[in-house]
Amino acid sequence: MKVEHSIQPATEPEGVRERLTQLREALLHLHKTLLQSERISYEAAFGKITSPYHFLQLLTNDPWFAWLNPVTHLITTVDEMLDAKEPLTAASVETVVREAKELLVASENGEGFSRHYDEALQGNPDVVFAHAATAKVIRAPGR
Repeated sequence: MKVEHSIQPATEPEGVRERLTQLREALLHLHKTLLQSERISYEAAFGKITSPYHFLQLLTNDPWFAWLNPVTHLITTVDEMLDAKEPLTAASVETVVREAKELLVASENGEGFSRHYDEALQGNPDVVFAHAATAKVIRAPGR
């Protein structure tokens, strides 16, 4: 008689994938809004960006856009978590939510990301709305 052992796949706590997906969507919208805002500022300073390829080159190589890298990396982390074969845990999701909360702090007197983020918030109402939407997702209680 053959006995089969079935191993139950670990399950995710209810709501954690949805929370992480909502954070991803909010971060993507914020990132896109920041990119658009920075593009406008860059073009005002240096002239029109001639093509999508030129813009991609600037995003990856020009120091003007380097301050956006922490948001890009956070989105990459979220994508990797969502794509992983292992189930999400409430703790891992709340860790990345906390990272987003700590990152998205604007400071007029800060350095790096926080200073640039403050400038973007001060200069573009679309960034303010995208930030508010992201903050709402971050503040939502975890399950």
